[in-house]
Amino acid sequence: MGRRIPQDKKFLQNIEIIDIAEEGKGVGRHDELVLFIEKAIPGDVVEVELQRKKKNFAEGRVTSIVKESPYRIEPFCPHFGVCGGCKWQHMSYEAQLKFKQQYVDNVLSRIGKVDTSSMEDILGSEQTTYYRNKLEFTFSNKRWLTSQDEVVTPETLNALGFHVPGRFDKILDIKHCYLQQDPSNDLRNSIKEFAVANGISFYDLRQHEGALRNLIIRTSSTGEIMVIVVFAYPEEGQIEQLMDFVAQKFPAITSLLYIVNQKRNDTIFDQEIYVYKGRDYIFEEMEGLKFKVGPKSFYQTNSKQAYELYKIAREFADLKGDELVYDLYTGAGTIANFVAKYAKEVVGVEYVPSAIEDAKINSEINGITNTKFYAGDMKDVLTAEFVAEHGKPDVVITDPPRAGMHADVVKRILEMEAPKVVYVSCNAATQARDLEMLSAKYEVARIKPVDMFPQTQHVENVVLLKLKK
Repeated sequence: MGRRIPQDKKFLQNIEIIDIAEEGKGVGRHDELVLFIEKAIPGDVVEVELQRKKKNFAEGRVTSIVKESPYRIEPFCPHFGVCGGCKWQHMSYEAQLKFKQQYVDNVLSRIGKVDTSSMEDILGSEQTTYYRNKLEFTFSNKRWLTSQDEVVTPETLNALGFHVPGRFDKILDIKHCYLQQDPSNDLRNSIKEFAVANGISFYDLRQHEGALRNLIIRTSSTGEIMVIVVFAYPEEGQIEQLMDFVAQKFPAITSLLYIVNQKRNDTIFDQEIYVYKGRDYIFEEMEGLKFKVGPKSFYQTNSKQAYELYKIAREFADLKGDELVYDLYTGAGTIANFVAKYAKEVVGVEYVPSAIEDAKINSEINGITNTKFYAGDMKDVLTAEFVAEHGKPDVVITDPPRAGMHADVVKRILEMEAPKVVYVSCNAATQARDLEMLSAKYEVARIKPVDMFPQTQHVENVVLLKLKK
């Protein structure tokens, strides 16, 4: 628990912002106290209201800007500041890239004890808006009210948008989102308007009642569109009524699906999917390869930049055609299939069984015959017996989740002694921890950060490790 802040010590003046923290907050100092300040940018001088205080740090918010940072720009989205996404919109894109590179450099050298002199310049994203291929929206009968809101009625309390940070039960109604290309905004707004006009109830996140629960929209680089409407407790005829409206108004939809989810959580992985119109998947395309993307499939949410990321991973692997490659945390086998024609064989391992089925299908539809895929917990699958059966890899590519690799997996990589390891990470801090463990036998040869998520603090990083001689 934070300490209660006396009123006379709650407000601080002329705080210079000197750095930016991992979660995107500005960092300042007051005496011995480190301050983490929402929406502050390095170079700002601000007045601050402290909101939470611990022994040696405090969190606060800007009450006024005394001097603006040269990196500060006007946010382009009217929802900025209330919506939890795109937290760096008030910072120039050049500055975003600078601080992302700086962050990767800091954590690799501090946590991983890595010599970062081999780090290359971060690869920026060509698209800085409308770059996501998947968004998930929530219906709610308890809209988050802002200071601009006027008198409300039960109908105008309905919302279709994103969760307000820190509030599971409050949804910010989104008018226009800059994250996903057309027809995403038109789809969302049209569905909301139709539901309100026809008295189809919105979900109550506390009482767990109401007809409409979630809306998932997937778009692909091939121009295909998937729409999934998640219902909770619809009245008779309401599913057909809404789905028929969507099908007629948006005939270009490739895959129109619905789910009835009456669980307490929003996850759809254990839910039955019903096809209302079209097929139950869309295709992504990368360098002539097709990837089947279903409602439960994982696919990198920035399609164009994912291609750049995978090209870097492939370049780091520098395959000659006769290598055995292990692709750990393979997901739907995107990287495995992407590098397969440059290798003798690729063996992919992934925790989620449905993802492994997708990986096998993706090999099949592309005529790729030199891949093998296995489902199971990485530390349980990647055993000495598994390596003995499939052979010691010449190259290991690993792309773990944010938590990084289990210590047993790191230990197995050290035992396998592949000449090269390509480590793709969405969390440089856990990557740095793993790199320190791998340093027992490996040295870092190349480092390349990649920006997959403009307007946010998130950054991917690719590291090439070579076995020490």
